[in-house]
Amino acid sequence: MCAHVLVAEDDEMQAELIRRSLLAEGHTATVVHDGRAALDAARRLAPDLVVLDLMLPVIDGFGVCRVLRRDEDIPVVMLTARSEEDDVLLGLELGADDYMTKPYSPRELMARIRTVLRRSGRGAVADRPEDPAVRAGGLAVDPVRHEVRCDGAPVECTPAEFEILLAMVAEPERVFSRRQLLEVTRGTDRASTERAVDVHIMNLRRKIEADPRRPVRLLTVFGVGYKLSGGRG
Repeated sequence: MCAHVLVAEDDEMQAELIRRSLLAEGHTATVVHDGRAALDAARRLAPDLVVLDLMLPVIDGFGVCRVLRRDEDIPVVMLTARSEEDDVLLGLELGADDYMTKPYSPRELMARIRTVLRRSGRGAVADRPEDPAVRAGGLAVDPVRHEVRCDGAPVECTPAEFEILLAMVAEPERVFSRRQLLEVTRGTDRASTERAVDVHIMNLRRKIEADPRRPVRLLTVFGVGYKLSGGRG
């Protein structure tokens, strides 16, 4: 399925992770960060589906869902940090088609979105790109097949290592703090800590560096975090 998805999420890093995952699935995405902007975008763009965080500023997700159900006919997948049953039930009673509790796996979210789109008849059938891999610094990370190659050779990665590489390959030369990389792995490694991020980086260096003690790809930016060296392509 190829659909236009509106992402209403006030956490900019989470929103970007969802956007990249949607693009890898062949969808298009519009991102907004508050409830008022979500309603404006829904009316203006008529998306095929809305990914809706409950804890939005200006108008919360409950209010957005209530208006969408009253004025529009757009499927809604709710994201909530609240695990209380009453909150989940209220979201479903307001008309949400599905929900996910944070932290969640981006891959599971994409699977839920596919299911809701199929059920609603939204979106169009589209050919998946022949090569959806994202490339930088000699690495190719394929979010569809969940494969990593380094200089053409396959690399076995844990789920957390894969999510770290996918984030860094998408933005080479960007410096990621340990906290940001921790957020990237939360859907796959819920017990992780900032110290665990260092371990993931150390293990990745063993897999993708010619000399892990003298890395040329995954570089430490002292006092800040890590970056992937090398341009796109």
